[in-house]
Amino acid sequence: MPTASDPRPEPSGVPRRRPRWASAWWLILLFALVWAWQELGPAASVRALSYSEFKAHVAAGEITELTLGAEELRGKVALKEPPADGPQEFAFRAARVDDPKLVEALEAHGVDFIGEPPALFGRVLLVWLLPLALVFGLWTLLSRRMGAAAGQALSFGKSKAKMVAATESGVTFADVAGCEEAKQELMEVVDFLKNPARYRALGAKIPKGILLVGPPGTGKTLLARAVAGEAQVPFFSLSGSDFVEMFVGVGAARVRDLFEQAVQSAPCIIFIDELDAVGRQRGVQMGAVNDEREQTLNQLLVEMDGFAANSGVILLSATNRPDVLDRALLRPGRFDRQVVLDAPDMEGRLAILRVHTQGKPLAEGADLAEIARRTPGFAGADLANAMNEAALLAARRGRAAITQLDLEDAVEKVIAGPERKSRRLREQDRRRIAYHEVGHALVARSCDGADPVRKVSIIPRGQAALGYTLQIPAEDQLILTRGALIDRLKGLMGGRAAEQLVFGEASSGAENDLERATALARQMVAVLGMSERLGLARCGQRDGGQYLGGLGVPLQRDCSEQTAREIDEEVRGLLDRAYQDALAALRAQRSTLDRVAAALLERETLDEHELDQLVAAEATPHAPA
Repeated sequence: MPTASDPRPEPSGVPRRRPRWASAWWLILLFALVWAWQELGPAASVRALSYSEFKAHVAAGEITELTLGAEELRGKVALKEPPADGPQEFAFRAARVDDPKLVEALEAHGVDFIGEPPALFGRVLLVWLLPLALVFGLWTLLSRRMGAAAGQALSFGKSKAKMVAATESGVTFADVAGCEEAKQELMEVVDFLKNPARYRALGAKIPKGILLVGPPGTGKTLLARAVAGEAQVPFFSLSGSDFVEMFVGVGAARVRDLFEQAVQSAPCIIFIDELDAVGRQRGVQMGAVNDEREQTLNQLLVEMDGFAANSGVILLSATNRPDVLDRALLRPGRFDRQVVLDAPDMEGRLAILRVHTQGKPLAEGADLAEIARRTPGFAGADLANAMNEAALLAARRGRAAITQLDLEDAVEKVIAGPERKSRRLREQDRRRIAYHEVGHALVARSCDGADPVRKVSIIPRGQAALGYTLQIPAEDQLILTRGALIDRLKGLMGGRAAEQLVFGEASSGAENDLERATALARQMVAVLGMSERLGLARCGQRDGGQYLGGLGVPLQRDCSEQTAREIDEEVRGLLDRAYQDALAALRAQRSTLDRVAAALLERETLDEHELDQLVAAEATPHAPA
């Protein structure tokens, strides 16, 4: 039966079922109408008299008809001296007063009267039915609220999984790109859910659990939905945090209920996102939250052992912190298989861009391959965001199709943030920023291991960037040598070196450069073993794990105080040498530095071709006169 959110109409010819309470309301309305007809209908054309006026008409002998009710007097008055503009005879009603001499007065004046019994319907309605109706309504309201509260208490241990029907998944492997190896691993699961008899005949056992591992935004959840869509089976989706409550035992009850529902709906897929929220390593810490998490994890382990192999229930989970998962989860028989989803390579990025351009009109010169080359390190979510930003920019500029310029501007917006041309800078600040950014660009161009410079701009972007130098590698880099990392340090120091060379003092504009350079140098010394003084010892580790760690994540120290002091000295030495090399490179190109900075102040943005022309003009010898 369709609900309020179900757009499907009811079948024709089938009458709609009315609520049970509709007939009760119609009955109450009928009683009210009958009472109003009996009590209020005759009173519309009757004149109301006070008791003293009624006694005066009795004394004058003008009462022709009279009915004595228990609470009311009704009758007719025939005036002996009617007014010129008024009626001679009219009906009246008056409230009855406790007057023991009323009957004597009526008999004395010859008034014919009759008695009337009390109105049974009105008395029953007011004295019995109305109070009973109020009590019944109050009791119904309280019982419903108590029933709802009891239902919530009983459903506290119910699973919060959202079930997606087999026909409503809407995602297949055609909607997932850039992870062909992962799709090949999961095609086996899809084939088992479609044709389980072939595997049972060979005695093969499909993995009970499959763990999707990778950085954020690589499509782990999308891939799990695609497995359900390809296999056309129900899909139970929930997060690891949905199990954990402050009351011990609730998470374990929800795990039991989840697997009971899954077995009843088999074949099906259970997807638990962010498994590390409930599957962290068990310890000896005390506390209600820790006890609840451990009991939930224990129940999950028991349930994974409990349902038989080839039962048709596949457990998919996703995490970007596999290093903190309990080892009991990862043993064979539970999560038998781990599928790694890394950031896509260039071919994968191109395939993802093609998926996200479906339904978006592209101009004739739009080159998705060039955009794929310009976005190394982008995950699928980043590419989807870039394509959406490109469509928004094209609409804002009034275009009918997305051009190459829109795509490039969208990529820069995702990397560096939106342009803030409204931020006004003083002329001396613009000049300092121009030399700073050109210093980055020229030092990077003079280093063989640095990434190519794609664009230099002094237009503020994002929250704090007053200018930026966009460096994008020509190809995906999986391994970096010590020389390449040293060249990166030199490029980061180029902005501060240019300010010192031109203006004689540094400014606060190099704060982010120093932060990134210090983090890179510390990783070279403490993690990558690139210091001759410290040797090959690893003296620190990333706090965020394999997929969440990076330059912005601090290192956990794993060494003595003396070694930490030596690490600081080595880091300082690397930064000092990189700074001096950057200064020397800029002194050798001082005229080029001034010319490129002047062009940047005039145009505000220089791309790689304009930068090449400006640098090549210095190297070209002038012809003799």
